[in-house]
Amino acid sequence: MLFVVRCIDKKDHLPVRMENRTAHVEYLKSFGDKLFAAGGLLDDDEKMCGSVVIIDVADKVEAEAFAAGDPYAQAGLFEYKTIDRWNKVLP
Repeated sequence: MLFVVRCIDKKDHLPVRMENRTAHVEYLKSFGDKLFAAGGLLDDDEKMCGSVVIIDVADKVEAEAFAAGDPYAQAGLFEYKTIDRWNKVLP
């Protein structure tokens, strides 16, 4: 099942994001084919302000465990996150 994990950074936490970026990227890579898509959200000034990850896992419990294990989450970067089931239709 595909899940969209959408996380919004706490205000003025870009330094926390940058300090943990390498660990975050390595964490994502460790999921191999389960990782459908991933990327940063940008604010009006083109600075990263959040993340979107689409991951293929068995259920929401596994998606929540994935999100909790993210080095960004462990560093306290996010103001909030949502995890939603996603149905790819196109292309």
